[in-house]
Amino acid sequence: MAVSLITPLTFLYFLLLSSSASSPTAATDFNLTSILSSFQNLSSFSSLLSSTSVASDLTRRQDPITLLAVPNPYLSLPPSSDLTRRLPSSSVGDILRYHILLQYFSWTDLLKIPPSGVLVTTLLQTTGRAPANFGAVNITRNPLTKAITIQSPDPNSDSNATVLSLIKTLPYNITILAVNSLLVPYDFNLMASESSPPPALNITKALIDGHNFNVAAAMLTASGVVDEFEADEGGAGITLFVPTDGAFGDLPGNVRLQSLPADKKSVVLKFHVLHSYYPLGSLESIVNPVQPTLATEDNGAGSFTLNISRVNGSIAIDTGIIQASVTQTVFDQKPVAIFGVSKVLLPREIFGKDSPGTTVPPPELSPSPKKSAWLSSPASSPEGFNEEIKSEGQRFRAQSCMVALCCIVLYLLV
Repeated sequence: MAVSLITPLTFLYFLLLSSSASSPTAATDFNLTSILSSFQNLSSFSSLLSSTSVASDLTRRQDPITLLAVPNPYLSLPPSSDLTRRLPSSSVGDILRYHILLQYFSWTDLLKIPPSGVLVTTLLQTTGRAPANFGAVNITRNPLTKAITIQSPDPNSDSNATVLSLIKTLPYNITILAVNSLLVPYDFNLMASESSPPPALNITKALIDGHNFNVAAAMLTASGVVDEFEADEGGAGITLFVPTDGAFGDLPGNVRLQSLPADKKSVVLKFHVLHSYYPLGSLESIVNPVQPTLATEDNGAGSFTLNISRVNGSIAIDTGIIQASVTQTVFDQKPVAIFGVSKVLLPREIFGKDSPGTTVPPPELSPSPKKSAWLSSPASSPEGFNEEIKSEGQRFRAQSCMVALCCIVLYLLV
């Protein structure tokens, strides 16, 4: 009789153990930049996280969080663009910490927020660098428009952001929300940093000193885009792929860069630049091979991208019609990296897929931030979100029924 009781008791113990293991739990380790890499429209925001110490800070924490991420179209507009370009990386890091709420909010939780709002602590508050409670945010919901707004708890603050949509949720661990602007903590010294920002690099001079990039230096100066590149050295930094003089000499006769209109010539030059600092080691181990360029920011997500990979010990760059390789490091000091490449990177959006010498109309621009489909309505739940929550509830109820059934069986056996 004792043996017959041991079996169901043991079975019940393991069943309860497995049930509790599969039920909702506290936060677990996660790689935030890896999660964001699936969303190309958040590539610039993800690069900012990676270029500061924020991403590594999060890997050491196990708190459930809600991330307020700014999509590329909004990050490239003032005042967000001004902040990322002119501030040292340490200050940008603290701004990003202000976008990490130390509380998990499901979509249902957000819809239950009262008009008076709720006060939520951010990662910035834990650093001690935010005075009073200015490292917290106040989240409110307008009962008429249903818009969810996030701002400083101080009524004098003019920095606020509106939730655009839910990007992703990992129940009880992390929620990623798209917002329309970077938030700035009230009464926060943005220029205070642990180290002084490095002096701006004269890109043209660096190329001339490289002795093999005179054509590229002349084109950058004549087009005026070099000023924009140097302005982008702040924040996440930049990475330039510069063709050698020989690469320009090897262009087919029907590729006439100098005869392009000024706007298209500017796009081609921006196509050679990533809006993030990548030293050589980072390029060799890059997680997401498809990288947006500065031309992507001007023409819409998914266009004018570079495919970067490691092939036979070298870094290969594929534009869709041109395959080039990194030949040398011209300059590498955070926040700027300049690499020489074996060929001029010709974008297929301008030079065509099968006929590199034939110019075609530029791709249709993606909708503006106000009309982009996935960001069209504030606080809109993504497709399949409700079904995901429903399936989780059904699975939990099924597990509960199994436990109840086993308890009945055990009672009958006793």
